[in-house]
Amino acid sequence: MSLTTKVLLALVAGIVAGLLLSASAHPATPTIVAVVEPVGTLFINAIRMTVIPLVFSLLVVGIAGAPNARDIGRMGGRAVLLFVALLTASGITGAFVAPPVLSRLTIDPAAAAQLRASAASSSGALIEGSRHTPSFARWLTDLVPPNPVRSAADGAMLPLIIFAIALGLALLAIEPRRRDTVIGFFRGMADAMLVIVGWVLRAAPLGVFALALPLVARLGLSAVGALASYVVLVSVGTTLFVVVVLYPLAAVLARTPMSRFARAVFPAQAVAFSARSSLAALPALIAGARRTLGMREDVASFLLPLASATFRVGATLGLTVSAEFIARLYGVTLTPADVVTIVLTSVVTSFSIPGVPAGSIIAMAPVLASVGLPLEGLGILLGVDTIPDSFRTTANVTGQMAVAAIVGREEHGIALPDDALPGLPGAGALPHRDEVPAAEG
Repeated sequence: MSLTTKVLLALVAGIVAGLLLSASAHPATPTIVAVVEPVGTLFINAIRMTVIPLVFSLLVVGIAGAPNARDIGRMGGRAVLLFVALLTASGITGAFVAPPVLSRLTIDPAAAAQLRASAASSSGALIEGSRHTPSFARWLTDLVPPNPVRSAADGAMLPLIIFAIALGLALLAIEPRRRDTVIGFFRGMADAMLVIVGWVLRAAPLGVFALALPLVARLGLSAVGALASYVVLVSVGTTLFVVVVLYPLAAVLARTPMSRFARAVFPAQAVAFSARSSLAALPALIAGARRTLGMREDVASFLLPLASATFRVGATLGLTVSAEFIARLYGVTLTPADVVTIVLTSVVTSFSIPGVPAGSIIAMAPVLASVGLPLEGLGILLGVDTIPDSFRTTANVTGQMAVAAIVGREEHGIALPDDALPGLPGAGALPHRDEVPAAEG
């Protein structure tokens, strides 16, 4: 039985047990909740302890470990600018789409207060229902940490991420031998954290059960309806972004008929939806770009692996919606500055999503921490993440093909007519996938 199946069964078991406890109003219910809840807290804390070293290390390695910064040059620079623009648009879309839908959810204020109190006791920090909005000047100056170690200790993720970006760029400017030493250290750190995450995820069924039972015992049927709304919101939101933004953008900027672009990306979308992995869809992306779009081999071989490894436009929308959903679930009022912080952190964090099962959920931790939202909600979303993950990953590969088509056209890398495509090297059947890499969200 796969880990995903085990997690789903554990979620169902936790929901059923919580509903039974909620309906029975048995005097022993508070005692059962008090016994089970610490197990869920341990599961979340085990993930939390890897977040800062993992995200920081992946960002440094991703920036400073480029094979040859000059080879990225003009083409890579244009691709990165498009990455940032589309990621920002995706995050803003999530920030605007989620509130009207989530405002319709009915969450008992008393139950939300209990959830906040539980989150505060387990994390050691009180989460208030509303906070004073800081001035823009204060928010801007706080982005640059005077003490990165203090930022890490305080869980201030956005300043820490900015420091990681600065460090990665600085490493590109020093002697290669010394740079490689530092990169090797951070690569080893990231690999070690991924091993720990793998260990923790083996206990995910137990952790999800221990998180779902107390939640449903307190909220009753409203928790089930809220989770269903979350799944539909992420799935529909990512699909609309693909249809309304990515397809027209590729058609206009790459000067490619929309039907042709759809034919080129469809095989990769099918792989992405079923495998939930951009890396698994990469061979189909390259074949579609070369065979159907007529993209030059050197352009496709550079742009698509770069996009597949770093660009996940669906994840940014998912991270933003997830953060706003958890805020609604726990009765936390997000200020405009909070929403801006969530979008910015989601954009930057999306570049460091690890290629492990539920990688997007793990990457959500710094997004929540950036505005003080309770991380306990991660375990609940982990249990229902399979369906949203398929839609997010499908949006990811569509965005990757769109960026490659746009930049490839700018670099004159797409020039062949349709009748010349069968003669392209490698234009035959799609490469066979013997193994499917881990899901990545």
